[in-house]
Amino acid sequence: MNLQMVQRILGLMLMVFSLTMLPPIGVSLAYADGHWQPFLDAFAIVALVGAVLWLPVRRVKRDLRLRDGFLVVALFWVILGFAGATPLVITDVPDMSLTDAVFEAVSGFTTTGATVIVGLDELPRSILYYRQQIQWLGGMGIIVLAVALLPVLGIGGMQLYKAETPGPVKDEKLTPRITQTAKALWLVYLALTAACAASYWLAGMDLFDAIGHAFSTLSTGGFSPYDASLAHFDSYAIDMIAVVFMFLGGVNFALHFMMFRSRATRHYWRDAEFRAYVAIASALVVFTTLYLMLNGTFADPSESFRNAALHVVSMQTSTGFVTSGFADWPGALPALLMLATFIGGCAGSTAGGMKVIRWVLVLKQGMAELKRLVHPSAEIPVKIGGKPVPDRVTNAVGGFFAIYLILFGAMMMMLMATGVDQVSAWSAVATTINNTGPGLGSVATNFRDVPDLAKWVCTLAMLIGRLEIFTLIILLTPAFWQK
Repeated sequence: MNLQMVQRILGLMLMVFSLTMLPPIGVSLAYADGHWQPFLDAFAIVALVGAVLWLPVRRVKRDLRLRDGFLVVALFWVILGFAGATPLVITDVPDMSLTDAVFEAVSGFTTTGATVIVGLDELPRSILYYRQQIQWLGGMGIIVLAVALLPVLGIGGMQLYKAETPGPVKDEKLTPRITQTAKALWLVYLALTAACAASYWLAGMDLFDAIGHAFSTLSTGGFSPYDASLAHFDSYAIDMIAVVFMFLGGVNFALHFMMFRSRATRHYWRDAEFRAYVAIASALVVFTTLYLMLNGTFADPSESFRNAALHVVSMQTSTGFVTSGFADWPGALPALLMLATFIGGCAGSTAGGMKVIRWVLVLKQGMAELKRLVHPSAEIPVKIGGKPVPDRVTNAVGGFFAIYLILFGAMMMMLMATGVDQVSAWSAVATTINNTGPGLGSVATNFRDVPDLAKWVCTLAMLIGRLEIFTLIILLTPAFWQK
């Protein structure tokens, strides 16, 4: 284990992260909200901590192994929660405890979108901008950003990339060099964000809201500068723009890259996961629209479709934008939308959840097992896109599901032990481990009244979900630390 190299990278990355405190200072000065000082102080503190870590080992240069990459990623995301909480702790508007500040920061970076803040409409623009910015940075992954912009680190970039990138298959490179791959993904991310912001602006948002909501939409984060979220605008056009770009945020960004490079959409439809993603989202939208129409929840069919499309795509992609109290919708719809968060988006996207490809693999594995019962001696491979899936991948997916369910049950029991009721505890763990945001019961709108201990459990759930469980859990195994 190259602990000195890990320390050097963490120090460098913290110093780079401290620079993200500067844009909110510019926003504060531009809007004269008087809250630039907390960000200046936070910039100095985070940069100083990074320098203290980096200076003693600045001359150390060694290759990173895969285990080192896992350690860097896990430690940096934990440290990032505290570093990102620094300005929120320092500022007096809003007045936040350390627990609430870390919860809010981790929720932003992991693109969960769960909040403990009430009264967003009255907050300074600099604070509101900062919340939107951290989820945009977390959307594509700050580690991937570091690989793209800091080749001077002299490290094995692939080790960081593989440890950070979500999904069961992580060995495909879009370009010959991993640094070029990371840059390509970020350029696509930036282009889609700009297109989303322009669309919001043309639909009637002012520039601040258009940029802020674009950050939230492409990152599938769900933070909004308003307590009412997108309902603040009451615009059919804005809701539909959100649906389109949330959906795009839930697509594997490698497909977006290939589309930009070849100027053709055929790559999407050749991808089995994308086809399943479209089919699931479409079926849920149609079912929810019909359910709302038959129950007379909204005045006309167009409103039923508008609300169904927004909330289905928002929940499945783990964005968490809402325009109405879906928790109060009739029948099984609230539970159905929460269950959609477990599916999530595609691997390699900014969406949370367990990822569509894993569900496709489990379904195909189940069908294969049924065939083996009828033909015990037959060799029946599991195929995706016409190609056999290696046993190692199917075994890994099975292990992922098993550990996921165990952790889910354990954290739900922890929340109930703190006094949270069953429905709220179930949905709180579901919405945080799936990086979604809104839940049911007492966490339908925010986590403000959740006990502090429960907030720390949910913070851990957000990190576990963002890093796809294994990246954190592997640090607890004795084999990881053995030479």
